[in-house]
Amino acid sequence: METYTSLSGLPEAIATGNTTDYQDSGKLSTPRPVAKANRIQTIDLIRGFALLGILLMNIPGFGLGMLFSTFYEFVRRGAGPDFYTWTVVSTGFSGTMRGLFSMLFGAGMLLFTINKSADTDATTVAGYYYRRLLWLILFGVFNAYILLWDGDILFQYGLCGLVLYVFRRAKPIWLIGLALLCVGINLIRPAVSYSEIRANRASYLEAIQLEKAHQKPSEKQTAAKAAWEKYTKSFQKDARQEAEELKAMRGTYSTAFVHRIPENSFYESNFVYFNSWDCLLMMFLGMALLKWGFFSNQLPTSTYALTLLVGYGLGLPISWVYVQGRIDLLQHIDVFVDSYRVNPAQVYDLRRILLALGHASLLILVYRANIVPWLMKALTAVGQMAFTNYLMQSIICTLFFNGYGLGYFGKLAYHELFYLVAGVWLFQLIASPIWLHYFRFGPFEWLWRSLTYWQAQPMRRVSTRF
Repeated sequence: METYTSLSGLPEAIATGNTTDYQDSGKLSTPRPVAKANRIQTIDLIRGFALLGILLMNIPGFGLGMLFSTFYEFVRRGAGPDFYTWTVVSTGFSGTMRGLFSMLFGAGMLLFTINKSADTDATTVAGYYYRRLLWLILFGVFNAYILLWDGDILFQYGLCGLVLYVFRRAKPIWLIGLALLCVGINLIRPAVSYSEIRANRASYLEAIQLEKAHQKPSEKQTAAKAAWEKYTKSFQKDARQEAEELKAMRGTYSTAFVHRIPENSFYESNFVYFNSWDCLLMMFLGMALLKWGFFSNQLPTSTYALTLLVGYGLGLPISWVYVQGRIDLLQHIDVFVDSYRVNPAQVYDLRRILLALGHASLLILVYRANIVPWLMKALTAVGQMAFTNYLMQSIICTLFFNGYGLGYFGKLAYHELFYLVAGVWLFQLIASPIWLHYFRFGPFEWLWRSLTYWQAQPMRRVSTRF
């Protein structure tokens, strides 16, 4: 995603919709990607952090896939390295990395619209914007069906991004309102679903009591009893499903491809429909925060410090309530439903917004204090090559786990998966600055930009000085 600087006037220009004075090097006759010198370093920095953090959440999908029993069993035990690793990752990072990445996607797409002017062939900014997103959607299809990663987010981001252009000139307060609307929609569906589960549980208990008394339950009670039993069964080990999963993913590329088709079809249809509010929420919030100068490092240090304290001070305890709820659910499903009138999962959006803001504030404060500058520089390079690094994670992990590669699918314990995460992090933190020392873009960034502008972009740097 392209990011632009001109830090003294950018937020005001975006907020008011006056974007004509903020083109790269003045008014352009031909749009082109933002130069390195004109990038907002803190956006690249936070994006790099979020990109690496996303692998924390994706690695179980790469290495375990649908082997749910492995996850459920170690959570039910409530001890051991797998359980403690899961608890830390879930409390501090679950949902927040993708949330932060979504915020920056919204901010980046907003920046794209103000960094471009129409070209001599009368291509509008909207034309470039939507062409860019349509290519992103196709890259998502490539990631899912060719690289065989069923957790792809590019397809969904591309679809959600189509909506953002309409709101590019909205004031921050309206964008916050839209984000809150998305929060409300996100709360309704799980609340209704959990209410139905509790009702089924109550009817199940009534039916059991009637059967013990040698009385016949009503049709409604019988149906609710069956629904509750089906729900509890979904938490149990399915040996046949696991065997099919292992055989397919440890087999050839063709067996893995065929096995992934139903999952990819679901995640790029039904899942997108129900989960888009999740993405739009964070994208609208990211656009508002950009307009307020949060991501562009323009707010007072005290503001970032306060946001850090509030984000972690409230976010971590709320996150622990969320995680403890998941533990209780998996360990004692019946007790959980009988005890919790409201599902703790309802705090999901609140916890991830708070933690995402806490993470971003911490990074900006470290950046301002010039602490570990080598790490800040490396994370910034990772963020500048986020598109390439995201797809690279798919390539590395599918080749490591799937049968047409090293074949480690289902062979590692949950906590052992994170050894690979550390290796990929180290590689991308080292390789990204080296690559950008010689080239203007990552390889997939170059391809995406060339397709967006419909002409090959210059790749190599004239000077190799940082």
